[in-house]
Amino acid sequence: MIIGTRGSALARTQTDWVRRFLEQKLDAPINVQIISTQGDRVTDRPLRELEGSGYFTKELEEALLDHRVDVAVHSYKDMPSLCPAGLVLAAVSAREDASDLLIMRRDAATASADDFWLKEEALVGTSAVRRETQIKAIRPDIRTKDLRGNVPTRLTKLHNGEFDAILLASAGVRRLGLDITEFNVQKLSPSLFVPAPGQGALAIQMRVDDPRITLVKEAIHDDEAFTATRIERQLQALFGGGCGLPLGAFASRKDNLWTMEGFWFHPQSGPIRATVRSENPETLAEELYHELSPSSCLTTC
Repeated sequence: MIIGTRGSALARTQTDWVRRFLEQKLDAPINVQIISTQGDRVTDRPLRELEGSGYFTKELEEALLDHRVDVAVHSYKDMPSLCPAGLVLAAVSAREDASDLLIMRRDAATASADDFWLKEEALVGTSAVRRETQIKAIRPDIRTKDLRGNVPTRLTKLHNGEFDAILLASAGVRRLGLDITEFNVQKLSPSLFVPAPGQGALAIQMRVDDPRITLVKEAIHDDEAFTATRIERQLQALFGGGCGLPLGAFASRKDNLWTMEGFWFHPQSGPIRATVRSENPETLAEELYHELSPSSCLTTC
């Protein structure tokens, strides 16, 4: 079996975790093949300016379809809403912390506050439209600037003073085991700052006719993470796009009650926030879509 992955430190770390589980299950050595994606190659422009979708997944999917690799490991939040014909989502991993982190230089941080512990008009780096629109909805004074590169590169730019703060997924920082003690760090609750659909989970993609799908699922799959991320991505599909949308969605379960937080930014209506709850998770995506639609605007930031 050959696993395809991107070449970043985070992608290789995530893939190595998957590889170890699969080797135990299959009792056979597994090779890893590094594949460069458009999002890796083009780093001088914001992602929103790139054509098409699947900036970090398309080349991996092509390698699967061409039988150059047998498994592709993705950060689930990077995947478009639909799988190409011939491919299937074989498994979703147990979810790491889905929260975002606001990582600040100490000279830019303030004392604890209700929103962000940042001085006025601080410059924040992020490549995600979702993060940019959410932080400006809560703190209009904050300035944002596009920030590309892998996680260590982004932290280096913060260390060098190119930004007052940056926004990163907690899952990536935790998986890499990075030392960020030189900075002030604020973990942003999903109820304040809604993560991307699928954030914190890994998606394992295979060819639909591969007989090893069941073995891979048994080794990796987590049912609760699958349900939560599936309904988040259902919402993403209702808004008609992939990871480039100004959309946040986070589903979680406590006892028998599911809660789904949502954020959407509409150019005319502005930022919209909503929360829905149900014992039946299958109804949540459509309910939240109607709450976030510009015509309702029931809850705004």
